[in-house]
Amino acid sequence: MASNTTSKCLCCGAIFQPDARNRGRQTYCPQPSCRRAGKAARQRRWREQAQNLEYFRGAWHVERVRAWRAAHPGYWRTHRRQRVVALQDALTLQVIEPVEVGGEVGARALQDALRLQGPVLIGLIAHLTDSALQDDIAATTRGLLELGQDILAGRAGHGAKARAAP
Repeated sequence: MASNTTSKCLCCGAIFQPDARNRGRQTYCPQPSCRRAGKAARQRRWREQAQNLEYFRGAWHVERVRAWRAAHPGYWRTHRRQRVVALQDALTLQVIEPVEVGGEVGARALQDALRLQGPVLIGLIAHLTDSALQDDIAATTRGLLELGQDILAGRAGHGAKARAAP
């Protein structure tokens, strides 16, 4: 039986017909931008609740996550590789010929890679430290920044730090 109830979207203001199962609760229309706005609002309300203010923060949670990761080594690396693609043929690898742009080979690909500098750097640090914890990545990043500044400034003793790094 179809529902004749309509609601006004809190994001875009459009009139829409809510899903029958969420008739009393759906306040955002099904447009992707409105769904994102609704999710952001729900997450903001959840974070503002007193019992959730310190959720997943603090030393206790860091140690809890470290203990879990020690009990499950390599989980964050291997679970994506184990995913099986159902009912699809494997794609054959296509060889991409290098494109010469203005006398430089692969200049476009380098520009594309440079746009992803932040995620690549974080992934590299996580790979080198074998940890995806934000505290570990932040500590390693601070050490690498200090080492880089020492090298660029020509300060004495930066060679010992460079050899001690993993």
